[in-house]
Amino acid sequence: MASTASRPRRRADAERSIARVIAAARTCLSRDADATIDDIAKAAGVGRMTLYGHFPNRAELVEAAVTDALRVGEQKLSAVDLSGDARDALRRLLESSWSLVAESSALLRAAQGVLPAGRLRELHAAPAERVEQLIRRGQEDGVFRTDLPITWLVSAIHNLLHTASEEESTGRLDTDDVPRVVTASVQALLAVPPAEPRS
Repeated sequence: MASTASRPRRRADAERSIARVIAAARTCLSRDADATIDDIAKAAGVGRMTLYGHFPNRAELVEAAVTDALRVGEQKLSAVDLSGDARDALRRLLESSWSLVAESSALLRAAQGVLPAGRLRELHAAPAERVEQLIRRGQEDGVFRTDLPITWLVSAIHNLLHTASEEESTGRLDTDDVPRVVTASVQALLAVPPAEPRS
């Protein structure tokens, strides 16, 4: 029978093993959305059986990698200065968001292949909430449009960021130009429409 002293050690060993597997999954899937379980296990320095002991299927492993990437991203985004004019705050947020999207576009493609769209929305709830609050502030200040549903605007911004990543990865958009293109596109999306001329 194992002593109680050995249990915490095994638990700590298991936690370190899980952390290595998640880190390897993030690295491998960020390079190649189709990275195999064998690729990830090898990068983590564990066997397939150990990996499957922690994550019984690919979907659970991919979700853990996405969750970890979002946790790290949340730390970065929470440090962005959102004070002042909502348009300037949004520009700063988009610049920081772009770097995170660029780093994880292949990981997102892997997630889209194994996770339901609803689950991906749940996982992205915190970043979406930050954007929604900023848009609401801009609407209250009269600098962002109010004629479209806010959920639509948030989704459109999310999709613009990911489309920019796809365009950049295929060479149709210059890497250095992406932040400007994304910011200009989002600003156009959120701009208060001109008043209709009276007849």
